[in-house]
Amino acid sequence: MTAETSSAYLRRLGTWDAAAIVIGGVIGGGIFRTASTVAERTASGAQLLTLWAIGGLLTLAGVLCYAELGARRPHAGGVYIYLREAFGQLPAFLFGWTMALINYPGSVAAVATTFADYLCAAVGLDTRMWVKPVAAGAIAFIVGVNFFGIRAGSRMLNVFTVLKLTAIALLVVVGVVLAHGQFGAVLATDTAHPVAPGAFFGALLPVLFSYGGFHYLNDLAGEVREPQRTLPRALGLGLGGVVICYVMVNFAYLAGLGHAGLAASQAPAADLMRRLFGENGATVIAIGIACSTFGYCSIAIAGGARVLQTMGADGMLFNAVGRIHARSHAPRVALAVLGGWAIVLVVSGSFGQLVDYTTVGEWLSHAFGIATLFWYRRRFRNEPSPYRVPFYPVLPLLFVCTVLGVIIVTSIKSPGDAGMSLALIAAGAPVYYVWRAWQRRRAA
Repeated sequence: MTAETSSAYLRRLGTWDAAAIVIGGVIGGGIFRTASTVAERTASGAQLLTLWAIGGLLTLAGVLCYAELGARRPHAGGVYIYLREAFGQLPAFLFGWTMALINYPGSVAAVATTFADYLCAAVGLDTRMWVKPVAAGAIAFIVGVNFFGIRAGSRMLNVFTVLKLTAIALLVVVGVVLAHGQFGAVLATDTAHPVAPGAFFGALLPVLFSYGGFHYLNDLAGEVREPQRTLPRALGLGLGGVVICYVMVNFAYLAGLGHAGLAASQAPAADLMRRLFGENGATVIAIGIACSTFGYCSIAIAGGARVLQTMGADGMLFNAVGRIHARSHAPRVALAVLGGWAIVLVVSGSFGQLVDYTTVGEWLSHAFGIATLFWYRRRFRNEPSPYRVPFYPVLPLLFVCTVLGVIIVTSIKSPGDAGMSLALIAAGAPVYYVWRAWQRRRAA
């Protein structure tokens, strides 16, 4: 990253703002749905809660590694910057090609559609007619707010993070009330629901995917105040809060629905609220889920745009994408490109396969991103770092090996999606060489 690009962003995000980005980036709509999948693959409430705790600890290992990487290189762009410095332009471009141009807009389109589904259901709009316009309008609104800079986007995010946490607290209270003091049954074995040997590891997959999204803060590191102190603190506080929320919500599901009821539910949050408040309760939690998904879209758009802008400043995309607005200090062109492409995916309805295809690519980026920590430690062994991940090299190795295990299991279960994901990544290589050749001819 050039000095000009690095200094063009203003460091306006404090610890709470940064922690809210971590919380909002991880807690989207997954926890309101994936708990049922985890229950299907476990035999007791004790197993289920243990899985969510293990998933949180494994993710915390990755977060601590990202904290050191962010403290070493507190610039916008996150993993793209680490890969570029450690492994060169081609691996960095392949990451940016996959994530910023495919995964980010694909996930934004998918989650914005989920937001529209819940919002339309809550206010009584015809979902067949209104879901796409509402989803596209939400994306356009988020992009418009972020045009005014990170401070405006952060204020909006803070509001939706509070609403998201309020919805989670409500679920926990309802679960405790429905338990009628019989909390021992929460951990009981579900004798009517036997599971196959090895299903425990398979149940870890949706847990780890629900903990994804913690990397968005590193994408925005160029706008964090005192990043060497704030990034580690915010990443730890944010993910610690997420782990507590996830374990408590699953405790509430088990307390209110039981293990068998949770395994059979298609919408556990709505079913839990419906048991105490009827359809009005289901409507209230639908609004809460809509707030949660809207907050996620805001973070994904802001973080993805910074990756695009950094690539543009490096000459990996058109120069206009690398520009930062002089007054708002926002990457307006990158925001417009990312938001516009996400809206195209919403209207066309083609985001579903994109998200499936790029899941493996996203987790590969985490593995390679954290692997750069070994390069930084070796290359700058005599350079003091403001933060160092504890238990090095155990924690980075643990996270990288776990992620690679998840990728292997995913490839076995869904070889078509994994193959397409790798094909999409590989397709970036000829694009990179053609782009570089075009740049050389243009310069000549």
